[in-house]
Amino acid sequence: MLFILVAALTVMETASFAGTYLLYSRHYVTTDNAQVDGDKIEINAPVSGAVDDWAGQPGAVVQPNQVVGRIQMLGSGAQPERVVKVPGQSTGTVAVDEVVDGSYVTKGAELAAAYDLSKIYVTARVEDYDIGAVQPGAMVDIHADAFPDTPVTGVVQVVQNSTAGNFTIYPPAGIADPSQPQRVDQYVPVKIALLATGGARLVPGMDVTVHIRKP
Repeated sequence: MLFILVAALTVMETASFAGTYLLYSRHYVTTDNAQVDGDKIEINAPVSGAVDDWAGQPGAVVQPNQVVGRIQMLGSGAQPERVVKVPGQSTGTVAVDEVVDGSYVTKGAELAAAYDLSKIYVTARVEDYDIGAVQPGAMVDIHADAFPDTPVTGVVQVVQNSTAGNFTIYPPAGIADPSQPQRVDQYVPVKIALLATGGARLVPGMDVTVHIRKP
């Protein structure tokens, strides 16, 4: 009897999973290869040297051309300082901070990254065989890992015209189809504008799962 009960429960669970899968696969294109994204404001080192007076900590709101630090060029004798300024045309909030006072950096190195949190969106990577069912204007249900109980909705804004991977004669191990060793899974980036976040404080880099409504 115990064996029969376990078997019955297993069959029910399998049927439930199959039903859910069929429901979503019929009406939605689903992928968990997606993240909250935004237009990145890179704050880079203008010269090589030691960082001083750094003010680019995470959460700091920065303005275009704002000075967020200085770099003391190293060498014998008195060396000049160069200021570190925020580029771009938009106000942003620092999300990634790579340095502290005293850090040595090389010219061009990224010191911090900021985003305009009022203009964030989702970038989803859809497998190429599903992309035909994804169209601009399609409604999207979004599940954010950080806010599992908060409904988030969006709309497909842009479907990129090229894939995010390249064909290669010798693809990396583990991603090729054994029956077609020269074939690599291809993904097409899809930009999804956010319509409603339900109060969730989404920030770039968060993982999400998207369910894109089929036409």
